[in-house]
Amino acid sequence: MSKTGIEVQKEKDFSTWYQQVLTRSDMLEYYDISGCYVIRPLAYNIWQEIEKFFDAEIKKLGVEDAYFPMFVSQRVLEKEKAHIEGFAPEVAWVTKAGSSNLEEPIAIRPTSETVMYPYFAKWIRSHRDLPLKLNQWCNVVRWEFKNPRKYLYIVLEIAFCGCAPFLRTREFLWQEGHTAHLTKEEADVEVRQILELYRQVYEDLLAVPVIKGVKSEKEKFAGGLYTTTIEGFIPTTGRGIQAATSHCLGQNFSKMFDIVIEDPSVTDGTAKKINVWQNSWGLTTRTIGVMVMTHGDNRGLVLPPRVANLQVVVIPCGLTAKSKEQDRKKVEDKIQEVLTELKAVGIKVKADLRDNYTPAYKFNHWELRGTPVRLEIGPRDVSSNQVMGIRRDTFEKKPIPLSELTTRVPELLDTIQREMFERAKKTYDEHVKIVLKWDDFVPMLDAKNFVLIPWCETGQCEDQIKENSARKATQDEAEDERAPSMGAKSLCIPFDQPKNPPIVAGETKCVACGNDAKRYCLFGRSY
Repeated sequence: MSKTGIEVQKEKDFSTWYQQVLTRSDMLEYYDISGCYVIRPLAYNIWQEIEKFFDAEIKKLGVEDAYFPMFVSQRVLEKEKAHIEGFAPEVAWVTKAGSSNLEEPIAIRPTSETVMYPYFAKWIRSHRDLPLKLNQWCNVVRWEFKNPRKYLYIVLEIAFCGCAPFLRTREFLWQEGHTAHLTKEEADVEVRQILELYRQVYEDLLAVPVIKGVKSEKEKFAGGLYTTTIEGFIPTTGRGIQAATSHCLGQNFSKMFDIVIEDPSVTDGTAKKINVWQNSWGLTTRTIGVMVMTHGDNRGLVLPPRVANLQVVVIPCGLTAKSKEQDRKKVEDKIQEVLTELKAVGIKVKADLRDNYTPAYKFNHWELRGTPVRLEIGPRDVSSNQVMGIRRDTFEKKPIPLSELTTRVPELLDTIQREMFERAKKTYDEHVKIVLKWDDFVPMLDAKNFVLIPWCETGQCEDQIKENSARKATQDEAEDERAPSMGAKSLCIPFDQPKNPPIVAGETKCVACGNDAKRYCLFGRSY
């Protein structure tokens, strides 16, 4: 007999909790190839809501959708050396067709720069062809771990390189945008525009707070000029997670793939060739995992109304085998009226009329699946011209007059959406600590916080921070022998820099090495 409820507490066994929430809420099913999963309708609907919002917004920026093949030749993939070195351990190769070996191995795209840019070179012949802005919704494969099942139960606690559904999988869904521009200034503007849309996906749709910033040189996209990012935070583990990135590639790829035009600013008749400026940006189904980790509780999912496939479930209550048929019919008729009225104002609603389950069973069923609002209707409610409304996020219970249903329920959903974000933002803010001396750095990390430090921004210092901040076993906390300790890494240099105390050029020193600090940087242990 399959189990239907959550058997562990989120605070005590986070990895098992996460696995149970995903599978028992019907979001996901395991597949017979390790690292691959079946995304079920409850989860896929969230991705569709993200796609609907984001695709509409990028079209306002002039971006068009396209689709490129998932296969790339070894020759093309290896054309940009710095880029492919960043992905080399993750590339999956097709080496046989039937029983015959291929003359040249064919890679399955880990990302599509090298797939798309030969065609950018073909299509961009003059400055009049710019900007070229393309996006594709597709899957990618990154074969980045050997035994994902072995590490499933430890990856979430210690951020070990392994498999966790939606966070680290061999195949995942994403959108990837690739654009070409005449000037760096134009490219810079778009990088920030896209990053702002990613913030809106997380904060406005998923009710998950993020911090916007730029990656260090060490953490930027391989082969790019610079990388901007939004960084999330999982309070239960104190880990950070890279939520989405928007990269300025500079002219590196346009030089490699010969994407050139004649300089339109030259008016003396000479034909001066210049390289275009390029961006790439991507958002993945990792969004779903971050949302589950942020909002889920010990009863299961807690879905923000804006991405819930079902916003309201109506459940008949107070009916027993001894109930009069006329009372039963009154309740059933009233439920149909409620469904009709709520659907008319755009609410995603259904009734659970299964007669082989008790109301209590149905309550647990829909709580596990995160349905934002439950409406209970019984004979007494019908007599009182009301329904009983219960919030999934707080379990607050209040009667709602039937005459006000079409205004009160939408208002309640908006309130739930807003307050879910406000609670998550408050928690995030409480776990970001400014640290001004090294002695406080590791203790703050160990207390499940992010730390903001004045930093010199050198790669050598960054490596030293990671080494010196690796979690050490203590009498109170045994080290997991199955995986290495995780040191802190730079997550981003926030755009919104702390003002108290400010960085004073030539005076403020790097907390880690003592050299002159340039900006505050956010450090943390991360997935």
